[in-house]
Amino acid sequence: MANAFFSDLLATISERGRTLLRRGESAGTRRDADGLLDLCDALLSGRGEASGIAIAREVLDIYRELDAAGRRAFFDGLMRDFGPDRERLAKAIETWRAAPSDEDASALHFASEPRRQELIRRLNRAPGGTGDLVNMRADLLGMMNGHTDLAALDRDVSHLLSSWFNRGFLVLRRIDWSTPANILEKIIRYEAVHEISDWDDLRRRLDPVDRRCYAFFHPAMVDEPLIFVEVALTETIPGAIAPLLAVDRQHLPIERARTAVFYSISNTQRGLGGISFGSFLIKQVVEELRRETPKLDTFVTLSPVPGFMQWVKQDKDLPLSDEDREVLKRLDDPEWFESPETTALLRGVIEPLAAHYFLKARTPKGKLIDSVARFHLGNGARLERINWLGDLSPKGLRESAGVMVNYLYRLDDIEKNHEAYANDGEVVASSAVKKLLKNEGRRLLDMRLS
Repeated sequence: MANAFFSDLLATISERGRTLLRRGESAGTRRDADGLLDLCDALLSGRGEASGIAIAREVLDIYRELDAAGRRAFFDGLMRDFGPDRERLAKAIETWRAAPSDEDASALHFASEPRRQELIRRLNRAPGGTGDLVNMRADLLGMMNGHTDLAALDRDVSHLLSSWFNRGFLVLRRIDWSTPANILEKIIRYEAVHEISDWDDLRRRLDPVDRRCYAFFHPAMVDEPLIFVEVALTETIPGAIAPLLAVDRQHLPIERARTAVFYSISNTQRGLGGISFGSFLIKQVVEELRRETPKLDTFVTLSPVPGFMQWVKQDKDLPLSDEDREVLKRLDDPEWFESPETTALLRGVIEPLAAHYFLKARTPKGKLIDSVARFHLGNGARLERINWLGDLSPKGLRESAGVMVNYLYRLDDIEKNHEAYANDGEVVASSAVKKLLKNEGRRLLDMRLS
């Protein structure tokens, strides 16, 4: 209620301000990138509150009308014309050099801030401004695409979004079958790991007593889930996704549940890329589940391995014998997983290769290759188990030859595991996973000696 009242109030102020704005300006205001940049200058000129909110809303509306070329020209203009005030910055530097003090350091800090940061703050005051800025950053990320000419602008935008979307502002809500339909539709649309085929499929993931779904929301985007996690309550740690999603599965009585399985985590807003709150989501959901179901004692994921097959195909230094490479060619048969002989041969090659992928393989910058692994290990989880034929969906077969993994969140070890990974790059893994890596070395040695 309070959020709705405040939003309505802002909308009223904005509309009245826009009425005043239109009376005082010509109807021929240019609605292209140059006209938009002029409006941004006006927004920074220090007008009254109502007209400032109105101009901010006008800027965001005109931006939305621009095509890709116009948006690129707008971003270029923000880079060119809305950087720091050079004269003010030079004077602050001279003052600091002459007699450094805390006050002068503060003045230097504020003088070095680009004008576009204050512009972004003022745009955020418009009704719906926060969501529009998130969408604007999504456009910006799409245009960067590995190029660095807009990197400074992205740093400014992401710096402010990181402040506005820090954990203190996020609200955890359970998603169930009584959640408003417009939010449920977005859960279907945004699911990025295991596609939700229809409303019946969604209900099977939300409604049963042994299923949960939680999402983070922001007060400025009340109908937009920012990230959500789907949870299955089970007796033991699962090794495959199909039984969890089966249409005709038997529901588990809640009193028998001992394990919470995080089987899908989806980020929904591309414009918030690089702003991490997934770790907070998992940890808070664990606390919610423990309060609700005290008998739960195991918290794991059932995770995909999206980069595995790409690595297998592109890496020329794989720990494989010539015989292993011949076995891998069997993956070219689209029905390979239906042959017991083929699956047995492939398992002997792929499981040790997967262990090497997680424990040894790195990018040129020394990072783990797999983004899902970086996420969970960075959160303090342990690589618990590699699951052969865990995902036989077309996507799972294409991306990982059906391999899935379990990451174990043992609450007493999370901080220790996080420190090991963050400080030393150590992948904390179970003895079962490490044994696969040892088997890889032993197998290759036997082949060389034979």
